[in-house]
Amino acid sequence: MEIHDKNNMTLSSLSTKAARRLSHSTKSVPMMEQITPRWLLSLLPWVPVDAGVYRVNKCKKLCDDPESQSEQCNEYGEKLIKMSSGHSGESQLPQTYPEYTEKPREYELSLIQTILNINTHVADIYNVPNNQFKEQIRLTVEAMLERQEYEIINNPDFGLVHSVAPSMRISTRNGPPTPDDLDELLSLVWKKPAFFLAHPRAIAAFGRECTRRGVPPPTVNLFGSPFITWRGVPIVPCDKLLINGKIRTLLPNGTTNILLMRVGEKEQGVIGLHQPGIPDEQYHPSLSVKFAGIDTHSVAHYILSLYFSAAVLTSDALGMLENVEVGNYYDYTD
Repeated sequence: MEIHDKNNMTLSSLSTKAARRLSHSTKSVPMMEQITPRWLLSLLPWVPVDAGVYRVNKCKKLCDDPESQSEQCNEYGEKLIKMSSGHSGESQLPQTYPEYTEKPREYELSLIQTILNINTHVADIYNVPNNQFKEQIRLTVEAMLERQEYEIINNPDFGLVHSVAPSMRISTRNGPPTPDDLDELLSLVWKKPAFFLAHPRAIAAFGRECTRRGVPPPTVNLFGSPFITWRGVPIVPCDKLLINGKIRTLLPNGTTNILLMRVGEKEQGVIGLHQPGIPDEQYHPSLSVKFAGIDTHSVAHYILSLYFSAAVLTSDALGMLENVEVGNYYDYTD
């Protein structure tokens, strides 16, 4: 099944032979190897929006160059909030106000769409023991959620990899991800870091570096699964982070990135955006399933649309360790 972002893709319907085999030969539901736990979607706080737009009204930047900041700017280039401390008596207090930007930054919802085709006689006849309609919808929704996680990480407009500020990007010292590298990343996202996000091969590479140094990272249980941690921050695996710019690679060597983020609207962190309560919303928040009729070939058409986006509310909420080498191994026989 192929799903296109912002485009409808008409798919051929399930064949009678496949439906008959599923109905007569097995009692289990259809399986799909593509499905992953999608922990990022579970850990990311989702904020509802109205009319498909989320606006971020940040404090106004008065100085973009930290080296040439005036006395009217703080270390972030924002208007300095004047105040007095340690005074006594009837000293005159300074007057101040925070300066907001006149045009808030806007995030528009993106979407994933596809057209699911179901042959009506397949749904009528071969519906036992598995409901063909429900299983076709379930697998299609799973594939769309997999694509959603990929887009949140890699979309060129709002993806996390492309939303990291230049000052929040660091490179590994020697290639493999070492404890020192993750400590350096923690020094950037030090305000309530929530979790690292890394490819499973990058996590394995970090584990090898910890083993070599004799500092095996502790584990914590989340969602019923063990996660290794560093400095108490969970390292969450996600196969949507690319290796050598690809989602799948058989090469033993390659480079990828590791993300560290603070999450939540209250914490000025990373958030997911969606619009619940849309018409024909079924099976998942912000996912609509519209019946689009039956053609002359007795094939029923359903349009599935998933609306979402992501936002990094402040630049210091997201950091990235770049050039992470995943193919470095050690020989412990000596």
